[in-house]
Amino acid sequence: MTTTDHDDTPGIADGRLVDELSTSTLLSAEEFKAAFRNHPAGVAVITADPGDGPVALTATSVFSVSATPPLLVFSVSELSSAAPAITRSTSVVVHLLGADQLGLARLCATSGVDRFAGGWAWERLGTGEPRFLAAPDWIRGTVVTTLQAGTSTLVVVNATHSSGSADESDRTDGRGARPLVYHNRTWHELSERSAV
Repeated sequence: MTTTDHDDTPGIADGRLVDELSTSTLLSAEEFKAAFRNHPAGVAVITADPGDGPVALTATSVFSVSATPPLLVFSVSELSSAAPAITRSTSVVVHLLGADQLGLARLCATSGVDRFAGGWAWERLGTGEPRFLAAPDWIRGTVVTTLQAGTSTLVVVNATHSSGSADESDRTDGRGARPLVYHNRTWHELSERSAV
């Protein structure tokens, strides 16, 4: 731990930095969104069932945190109709989407619709969570903790099961060759031609 001679520097330990950040206007919501439009993100669909029916949502906030233990994080906006059920769930399935699942991404990003009413085949895992069959790569995990962050909730998940191959070179079905990416309010697919 580093110490400083500047006693007037706000610090997280005494809460002054947190108070300062929460009361100051650093960026407007639109400025913040505009900055992130140039930052592409992978697309995933999160499914869960807290006991009162399956829910799903599209997320671009999924990222790995640790390999040992295997942890991932995603955020859920309070504006999502699936947010209350996702945040009450003790387990989730994270579907990592490719370009072939663009329709599924759009469906689960649409507010107020039943994502399980038909059109996309799904099943329940042996542990009870809903899983869309069209998504070849998925990770099932248990929710370790949640953290309220502004108008969203961060969900930390301990991965327990995965469909993905441990070695990409072992794949013969082409899965994962065309990842789906969201950039500047538009869906994109990556391919070997996009490599630099």
